Amino acid sequence: MGTTQLETVPEPKYWHLRTVLSEALDSEFSVGEILPNERELAARFGVARATLRQALEQLELEGRLQRRRGVGTTVAPPRVGVAVGTEQHAWPGAADDAWHPVDCVQAAPPAAVADALETDRDQPVHTVRRSRVSQGQPVAAELFYIPASSMPGLTAIDAPSGAARARAVLRELQHLELEGQEQAVELGSARADDAKELDRLPGAPVLVVTTRFIAGGRTAALSVATYRADTCRLTFGDSGGVEIHHGPERQAS
Repeated sequence: MGTTQLETVPEPKYWHLRTVLSEALDSEFSVGEILPNERELAARFGVARATLRQALEQLELEGRLQRRRGVGTTVAPPRVGVAVGTEQHAWPGAADDAWHPVDCVQAAPPAAVADALETDRDQPVHTVRRSRVSQGQPVAAELFYIPASSMPGLTAIDAPSGAARARAVLRELQHLELEGQEQAVELGSARADDAKELDRLPGAPVLVVTTRFIAGGRTAALSVATYRADTCRLTFGDSGGVEIHHGPERQAS
């Protein structure tokens, strides 16, 4: 990264520095590489450390950088593309599913979930917890809710808990004929449990993707997936699934 004169630039210094740094990330650094420390960067660009911190914070917000305790500031991996609006439908747990089952419990769901599933609010449902990892870092957490009425044969499953039961529940779900999916996306803030799983602070921005799975003319299951907003972007079209886009190039969404 070369020295850049910022004094005559009409836009805020930190914003111009953010642009210069972003270009350097694309041309000079690789994913996971550690940036020089703040003192070296500030001296190289001839700016105050406060200005440098503003630029670094902006790039972190945009998902270009990650600050890791005990390591420093590193180049973030490419964003995960969250495909929405696709015409391809499949139950979770298929062979090419990139989500990792974590656990499965029976518990009363949040009121909004019970209403969507058309079950009593105090009636327990099967809740599968799954995670999504990209290049060694957590990028998404999912709660997948399934009412007992969608899985009448579940009593035959031997696994009492954990990832084994989660996989067994998802396999049982494959017996239903999936008629369609409906998705909704909204910007939210990470709750304490999501923040811990995603390695973020509570209140960090997240993308919440809610998917209704329709079978037998009703909502047979409901997924609430929480994605890190700094590492994910939405893609639209009929490609299906969740895709990981590699390389620094920007693709149209």
